[in-house]
Amino acid sequence: MPMPHRTQMQVIRRRLVGKEGNARLRELRSILEELPDYKNGPYADIRKWVMTEMAATRGRARMLHRDSLSVRKEGAAQLAIVGPPNVGKSTLLQVLSNVQIRTGDYAFTTTRPVPALTRVNGVLVQLVEIPGLIAGANEDRGGGRGLIGVIRTADDVVLCHDPALGPDPLLGVLVELRAAGVPRPRLLVATKSDEAQPEAIDALRAACGDMTVLTVSVLDEESLIALRQALWDLTGLVRIYLRRGDHVEGEPKAFEPPVVVVDVADAIHHDLAARCAGARVWGPSARFPGQQVGRDHVLVDGDVVEILG
Repeated sequence: MPMPHRTQMQVIRRRLVGKEGNARLRELRSILEELPDYKNGPYADIRKWVMTEMAATRGRARMLHRDSLSVRKEGAAQLAIVGPPNVGKSTLLQVLSNVQIRTGDYAFTTTRPVPALTRVNGVLVQLVEIPGLIAGANEDRGGGRGLIGVIRTADDVVLCHDPALGPDPLLGVLVELRAAGVPRPRLLVATKSDEAQPEAIDALRAACGDMTVLTVSVLDEESLIALRQALWDLTGLVRIYLRRGDHVEGEPKAFEPPVVVVDVADAIHHDLAARCAGARVWGPSARFPGQQVGRDHVLVDGDVVEILG
């Protein structure tokens, strides 16, 4: 004889405590096999509840999979390019990185995050184009939850907007970012500035308050150079050039500040860090070219360093 149905339901709930995903599904299948195969009555209701719970568990698993979009970080920093749909994000990423992206004059041309590496001030930086965010992104409209998850893991956010569309779509994106706990972005790239009316750009600046607004056109090389510098400033990284004898390496190593001599030695090799006695330094942090400094000397952007072992 089966136990009273109320007791059976209590046992089932205890068996499910702390179980989710595949573990919960396995337990629910086991419970279903053990239940009497009654077509009516309380035990039929319990079977129905178990089957409903199995469907709900599968739904949560699918939601978790969809929300767990991720982009593997590459380069010295990862910057997320964020904005409403169809504001020129893909074109901008294509020009900055030479990656080939499908573009079009309609919303949601890009449906998943697109990463691309670009060299900024000699350092590889990863840009990630985020598909257009819309109102309700935090409730998963347009797959917003997964996209916001990618934004959260980026080192910083670059907003993009077409001034011709007016500030409202951009303000909607800012609302979603704020609701998701993403810090307010510091940089807004006003795209297609060669086509924008001055009053449209002025309206965008007024709506953004203290945010830096940079007008950019993919047809204007000077504006792209200014954008690269603005991206570098966002990273906050420090470039250190390595010197061996009379040879200075062409590509710098990038560090998060503060960086000292022993940090540079450790980036070359752990053993070198252990025996590092200091360095000779050329550049902004040195009082004179080739100054000999200790292991804990603080370096700044643009320094040239020869490690002394």
